[in-house]
Amino acid sequence: MRAGILLALALHAAFLSPAQTTYPASTTRSLSLRECVDLALTRNLDIQIVHLNADIAAYDLAGKQLGLIGLGRIARAVAARAPAFGMRVVFAAQRPASLEGAEQVSLDKLLNTSDVVSLHVPLVEKTRHLVNAKNLKLLKAGSVLLNFSREGVVDDAAALQAIESKQLRCYVSDFPSAALIGKPGVVTLPHLGASTSEAEDNCAIMVADQVREYFAHGTMENAVNFPNAQMPRESPYRLAIANANVPNMLASISQTMGSRKINIHNMLNKSRGETAYTLVDVDSPVPDAALEDLRAIEGVLAVRYIPVE
Repeated sequence: MRAGILLALALHAAFLSPAQTTYPASTTRSLSLRECVDLALTRNLDIQIVHLNADIAAYDLAGKQLGLIGLGRIARAVAARAPAFGMRVVFAAQRPASLEGAEQVSLDKLLNTSDVVSLHVPLVEKTRHLVNAKNLKLLKAGSVLLNFSREGVVDDAAALQAIESKQLRCYVSDFPSAALIGKPGVVTLPHLGASTSEAEDNCAIMVADQVREYFAHGTMENAVNFPNAQMPRESPYRLAIANANVPNMLASISQTMGSRKINIHNMLNKSRGETAYTLVDVDSPVPDAALEDLRAIEGVLAVRYIPVE
């Protein structure tokens, strides 16, 4: 068990397993080895118990700063639990955001001032090697880096170099690549985030709910090749239109509906790369002739009419 493993177990097992672990908000204390192991065992980790000695430089979480890169649902859950460990929280996000009890800062400032840095971003072209050799040099000396988000967000080779130079104290990841396993200063864990029976049940329910919403209301969520698009129904007459992401598309749809004397009640348009998706609520039934007019618009890929009986 290397330096930083106590911190890793506490954050991984407690922060990311809220169902198994609850600490009152007023509790600000360090965790014992026994507590860390108990927390880790709730995630079925293979833990070896060793005696603490002078070579294992663990430290309390109380009084340390936690920096969150990204501010999605999991990051917010982590932030909500951090005060129970006596930690301050800052975060860096792509857009202005608010988080109770936390300050939004630049990525550079977060890296330069945080004792623990935790990643919570998807892997897209913009976030590949988001943590790299250049900005690892900005890290507060002796800090800990946690990556439980996506493989590829951290440049592993650069992280190993930062450990060797003592800029980084410990790198903890549940993406145990061959380059990381067994390296000094690295703690690799199995990728178990969605491997509990409850998580698998919840994933199945989530998929079923999203497919049902798509067929019933045309809403799009977590599609591989389409943007997310959710709009509460304000009319029993709805159109769902898949179209190319090109100029003048919304104007063409509006003109087509107007030519058929159909009033648009509400409209939502979302795009993702070259593809766009449009939801249109109208005040009256849509005849087949109007649907054919919409399908004839250049750039329209598909039109679904979804009335509520």
